Amino acid sequence: MKKWKIFGVSLSIMLINMAAIMERADENLLPSVYKEVSQAFNVGPSDLGYLTFVRNFVQGLASPLAGILVLHYDRPKVLAVGTIFWAISTAAVGISKEFLQVAFWRGINGFGLAIVIPALQSFIADSYRDGVRGTGFGMLSLIGSLGGIGGGVVATVMAGHDYWGMPGWRVAFLLMSSLSLMIGVLVFLFVVDPRGFGSSRSADRDVIGKGKGSSTSVWRESWIAMKSVTKVRTFQVVVLQGLVGSLPWTAMVFFTMWFELIGFDHSASAALLSLFALGSSSGGLLGGMIGDKMAQLYPHSGRIMSAQFSAFMGIPFSWFLLTVIPQSVNSWPTYATTLLLMGLVISWCGSGTNSPIFAEVVPERHRTMIYAFDRAFEVSFSSFAAPLVGILSEKIYGYDPKSVNSESGSSQEAYALSRGLFAMMAVPFGLCCLFYTPLHFTFKKDRENAKLASLREEDANNSTYVQD
Repeated sequence: MKKWKIFGVSLSIMLINMAAIMERADENLLPSVYKEVSQAFNVGPSDLGYLTFVRNFVQGLASPLAGILVLHYDRPKVLAVGTIFWAISTAAVGISKEFLQVAFWRGINGFGLAIVIPALQSFIADSYRDGVRGTGFGMLSLIGSLGGIGGGVVATVMAGHDYWGMPGWRVAFLLMSSLSLMIGVLVFLFVVDPRGFGSSRSADRDVIGKGKGSSTSVWRESWIAMKSVTKVRTFQVVVLQGLVGSLPWTAMVFFTMWFELIGFDHSASAALLSLFALGSSSGGLLGGMIGDKMAQLYPHSGRIMSAQFSAFMGIPFSWFLLTVIPQSVNSWPTYATTLLLMGLVISWCGSGTNSPIFAEVVPERHRTMIYAFDRAFEVSFSSFAAPLVGILSEKIYGYDPKSVNSESGSSQEAYALSRGLFAMMAVPFGLCCLFYTPLHFTFKKDRENAKLASLREEDANNSTYVQD
């Protein structure tokens, strides 16, 4: 297939980034209208947290499927199928009449994201060299976060109005679904896999499956890939830190609801979330660039040190944001500044460290598998964060859904929710920083082993071609 370019930029990369924009927009959609969903279905923070739990838990369980699919099918096709799943489920949430229907379709949404996200990450890993891979992932984070900003702002603003007799939050879901479906079709039609598909992939299968085209060899290859990935020490350490490091980010889905409980209107809340998203997206690019530079200065520890600094800074920022700033609409400028700086500093780990490191510790053909298993473990565990925030807020700090006024905030409920958030952010950030430490001892050896494995696979493929 021809590799199209527009103004010198690969069309494939452009469409992949557009898919990332829609993925992040979809992730931010429901949390941005938690308050409206709470009133529509008469549920509290615990039940809303379970919606995030269902989606993330299904996403975690289904993520290894992405690694298996990409071993045997072209990545653009895998991405397109996943996009269709999440687009249909997003529309279904918008027209759901019962809370259990919303929960079911959020699970389907998680299945679609499970297929898309690891394939996106491995696509970017294969599109950039080692020395600039952090910047590549940072750019994906930056561009994707624009979708998060757009999705959050559009949903939050639309939630305050009715359109054609429908609540605005429902219309926002239908709109996002239509755009996602369109991007999925474009990815299917025009994206070219940088790793290629066909003769080279067939040769790889022949080496592992001994030339057998049966389903047995397919599953055997998948099983070998899964075992090789999970045995890598660096992978195990990154997953360990991710189990706790992802908890704060999952808990942050309650930020919009918290701001509205304080008394901010939809526009003010959307602006605060946009500033945080802007800081996080810029921080993803900044972290990628810093990770690349640190890797040049300290090849075996530079990326790890930058991640530890970023994770540690989550502690003071969470403390200041959630416990020090007066919870009043008059504090908007202070909230805005804090959220912008917080997002800029605490968002380096993924683009600057985790994603580039994963690309270096396994052979190229197993990259989707390692990203898929990382998502499987991290997302499954972090899915408990959202309901835990709700449980802490209601059971420990006294949050009462019946006390919330639909038109204004509630200082007591805002206080209770902020304390639940703080418990699920500060401690995990500290543990995440600590759990990165073993990488200083495992990364060098695993990277060298991956290079040797890649050379052996290349020699085996060359031998296969000669025999043919």
